[in-house]
Amino acid sequence: MKAYVAGVGMTRFEKPETREWQYWDMVREAGSAALADAGISYADVEQVPVGYCFQPSTAGQRAAYELGLTGIPVYNVNNNCATGSTALMLARQLVEGGAADCVLALGFEKMKRGSLGGGADGGARGGAADDWSATSPVARHYGIMAARHGFEMTPPTAQIFGDAAREHMEKYGTTEAQLAAVAAKNHRHSAHNPYAQFQDVYDVDDILAARVVHHPLTKLQCSPTSDGAAAAVVVSERFAEERELGAGTGTGAGSGSLVEIVAQAMTTDTEDSFASGSCIDVVGQPMSRAAARQVYERSGLGIEDVDVVELHDCFSINELLTYEALGMCEPGEAGKLVESGGTTYGGRWVVNPSGGLISKGHPLGATGIAQVAELVWQLRGTAGERQVPGAEVGLAHNIGLGGAAVVTLLRATATVTAIASAAGAAA
Repeated sequence: MKAYVAGVGMTRFEKPETREWQYWDMVREAGSAALADAGISYADVEQVPVGYCFQPSTAGQRAAYELGLTGIPVYNVNNNCATGSTALMLARQLVEGGAADCVLALGFEKMKRGSLGGGADGGARGGAADDWSATSPVARHYGIMAARHGFEMTPPTAQIFGDAAREHMEKYGTTEAQLAAVAAKNHRHSAHNPYAQFQDVYDVDDILAARVVHHPLTKLQCSPTSDGAAAAVVVSERFAEERELGAGTGTGAGSGSLVEIVAQAMTTDTEDSFASGSCIDVVGQPMSRAAARQVYERSGLGIEDVDVVELHDCFSINELLTYEALGMCEPGEAGKLVESGGTTYGGRWVVNPSGGLISKGHPLGATGIAQVAELVWQLRGTAGERQVPGAEVGLAHNIGLGGAAVVTLLRATATVTAIASAAGAAA
């Protein structure tokens, strides 16, 4: 059974402690918007996977109860930075497997200010060795980093990705300007996104002149801590036909066209992640490559069929690593690709039209669903000033250390009724 995204919603991503709200307020806002976009009520929802990292157990119930008290199952999901896409994957599996016809995927985070460390308190200040001690779930990852590069008193997540950048520069000749070009592009894109935490535009020189977090990464190449929520309604073809969903192409109650989840895959670390002793592999490039390969095989589509990409640019280097993992270029060619303009408007693909994690923000539990929300708007043709012309196929990539990589392939579609009629005629 096919699964479709019938409605999406999200809050603006905000700097922590700048808006007086709680995580359940975020979910009420994002979830209500997604339900309205699909043209249904919470009473129509059968199950709810909820993703978050830094709130207490059963926070998913506390948040979902703001939308209704109907007694349906609520699942609490935590998969580090890939949490949101994991919740969406569970929603898709429930629909495709026939366990439910209408599932609401929610993701949210309320974080603390400061660099994210290796702990799980929502705002651990980086730089402490115990952030990657033997008790940490990412101890093996940081151990690889320390063995090759040592440990510096900088935020651990910036450090492990920064060391991956150093390796890429040493191996392939990637330049600091090419890393900065990723951030400049994404900050430029976010200027047209009302949901983005930052909407300031910077050029490459501005990016390079910013405070260094861990060489070669400057502050403007690092995703911030953020508050926010996102939501997506996932439905079966049968449910959409019965409710006559997807009748239009605009936004608002019942008017959003359906977007098909063509294929989706999650991978976790394998021996390849650690065998080389390279931070490039430890931060997830092998996982991303494997997830992309599975999605291409299952869908019969390739990266050449994709028009728009939302990928996990937690740091500028990870966007370059992901270009290579998705097959957008050969290994070592990612810096040249972004420098050529091949991943912005007028190029071969538009990558992170939302501004990405670097500029849109990164509330961990919401990120993966927010990526899909952006792609749904793009594939509907309703993304406003940031619209990618003629976008028909979109790809989302969400990754978390520890580890998980989720790749989702989405396709614009006509109404489900039209699809069913065409299928019947073909038969």
